[in-house]
Amino acid sequence: MGKDAPGRRQYRIGIDVGGTFTKAVLIDNATRQVVGRYSVLTSHTDPRGVAAGVVAVFRNVLEQSQVDPRDVIFLAHSTTQATNALLEGDVAPVGVVGMASRLESVLARGQSNIHEIELSPGRRVHPVNRFLRTDRLSEAAVRDAIVELEAEGARVVVASCAFGVDDSAAEETVRRIATELGLPATCGHEISKLYGLATRTRTAIINASILPKMIDTANMTEASVREAGIAAPLMIMRGDGGVMDIQEMRRRPAMTMLSGPAASVAGALMYLRVSDGIYFEVGGTSTNIGVIRNGRPTVKYARVGGHETYVNSLDVRVVGVAGGSMVRIRGRQVIDVGPRSAHIAGLSYAAFLDPRNLTHPVLESFCPRPGDPEDYVAVSVADGTRVAITATCAANVLDCCPPGLHACGNPEAARRAMAPLAAALGLTVEDTAREILRRATDKVVPIVEDLIAVYALDRDQAVLIGEGGGAGALVPFAAERLGLRHEISGDAEIISSIGVALALVRDTVERVIPNPTPDALKAIRREAFEAAVALGASPDAVEVTIEIDARTQRVRATAIGASEMRAAERTSEVTEAEALGIAAVSMNLPADQLRIAAATSRMRIFQGEVEEKRWRVFRRRRAPIRAVDAGGVIRVQCANGCVRQAPAAQVLESLRRLWTETTIYNGDSVIAPDVFLIVGARVVDLSGVVSIDQAIAVAESEFEGLAPEVAVAMIGVQGGYRGQ
Repeated sequence: MGKDAPGRRQYRIGIDVGGTFTKAVLIDNATRQVVGRYSVLTSHTDPRGVAAGVVAVFRNVLEQSQVDPRDVIFLAHSTTQATNALLEGDVAPVGVVGMASRLESVLARGQSNIHEIELSPGRRVHPVNRFLRTDRLSEAAVRDAIVELEAEGARVVVASCAFGVDDSAAEETVRRIATELGLPATCGHEISKLYGLATRTRTAIINASILPKMIDTANMTEASVREAGIAAPLMIMRGDGGVMDIQEMRRRPAMTMLSGPAASVAGALMYLRVSDGIYFEVGGTSTNIGVIRNGRPTVKYARVGGHETYVNSLDVRVVGVAGGSMVRIRGRQVIDVGPRSAHIAGLSYAAFLDPRNLTHPVLESFCPRPGDPEDYVAVSVADGTRVAITATCAANVLDCCPPGLHACGNPEAARRAMAPLAAALGLTVEDTAREILRRATDKVVPIVEDLIAVYALDRDQAVLIGEGGGAGALVPFAAERLGLRHEISGDAEIISSIGVALALVRDTVERVIPNPTPDALKAIRREAFEAAVALGASPDAVEVTIEIDARTQRVRATAIGASEMRAAERTSEVTEAEALGIAAVSMNLPADQLRIAAATSRMRIFQGEVEEKRWRVFRRRRAPIRAVDAGGVIRVQCANGCVRQAPAAQVLESLRRLWTETTIYNGDSVIAPDVFLIVGARVVDLSGVVSIDQAIAVAESEFEGLAPEVAVAMIGVQGGYRGQ
């Protein structure tokens, strides 16, 4: 990933490809300061696609900042190309070679024979299919099948075999022969290790359909990067919040779906140092809302055309309201804000204009685009210009956007434009602005409430993280309505680009394992660890989380780690007093009510005590916990729990006791606790395992070879109690 050069500054470039703009930031690797930024219109219509914009911004940000390309040690970009190709149906024809043994072929023939997949309304891919028996598979038969598929129009091949996740030989044979015949190919087992032939085949078809276009883009982008003199590996943002190298993207381009929202999450994690929170990426037209929990974004399977795939992506809720959303009225009421924005209507925000140009404003209704309702409102001024009244304008009227935020405009201009609307509604200008923001946040408040419930977040300590250029328009008002704290980055408008530049390597391995044994858990953990290392993570910086779904028998191991270069960095460490202050602010408690409950060489675990009055007379005590690392980042937080410390030689015995103390026995049911083990700066998250034997197995594999005297801290949280 690059070596330090004495006396030379080193830089990271992050590029976010948005729907309107492609933005690049240049970051000083040592200080994390943004030292350069540049943007161009996203090159959707260029023959080279969005890659043209990617090349343009990285070249320009280097030239503008007068940085030598040889000093760039990390370059990564998000991409909308996979998502856009699927939405627009700009995909290659796919041929599928389904395979199974004689016994399995009765079911497998139908499960691998996918007739069509709806990509978006009106857009479909229609695969052509062949089926072969593995018990009489020959190279000649495979070659004949591929030639026939190509004759029917296929330009890329999918190899999908029943139980191919256990034995991939047949799929690899098809891939090899397809490549020899000049066709790119995708194997089902490399897309997912989960059973479920139909879903695995469907996911592989989606991946294959965008493979040729994405390979062309990867080749062009990489060639331009090398031509510019940048030797650092080119990384691509994945939809699950991590990065992968460009070679991996050539194999699994579907993993880049939703990489735009993922970039903003990475920014919150690495730049704003968020451990737990609900993030808002507020643009001009829409807002993405999701959750960060235990320092990780929440992930689910992406859906394409209403069907589940095996592509991991962020659990992002998209809502059609943002900073540029325009107002709709009926009679004397505001009936909606959005979904049309000033950007789509081609109008300027009133809040960003000179008040002197807003003379004699007259309210008028209009239709932004053909087919839209005619109840959107704007104001016409003396020179005939039409100006939009937006959520951003309302926020400026109410002084919700302090100076420094991208959404901060001219409150006087916003008031002048809003005056005729207020008169039509029979309200003051301030009450009109509140009504606009109330209607706008009506769309986001239920989503936040749902996310708090679904992910059992601690409401008293949850924080809304505002990102994107429109964050100031919605987040402060929404936080006030919800009774939650909020934070907005000073670089909110470029936080996605920053997130790309600072993102971690991430990979996930999944298996269907009925009643997983300790050895099986060790094996899947090792596989995830090695996968992250293969993508560029430093072995010393990889953390693996294991989740077990007893209902579906799926076991997921997620490995997250810093790159080799990132792992070698040494930033200044916070003092004990500074760490205490960070924990106190997060808990919303005075510092003198906290104590250090445990400590490792690179982590301090603080615990407080809170007495709550509930149901008038009943009181309960809870002990909130924050684990603060040497860099001042909160790595674990919970509303109530137990903290223990033990030397490595005794950690398994202590883990058994802590597990017993925090397990809930409720009649015939047993609710396992959330347990976190901390050694040095590494957090071992056991919240996904369901039995003490599984927890012991993971702990043994994590701490193998650890010196017996090394301090290990443990945090235990009763199951179902974390977010209360």
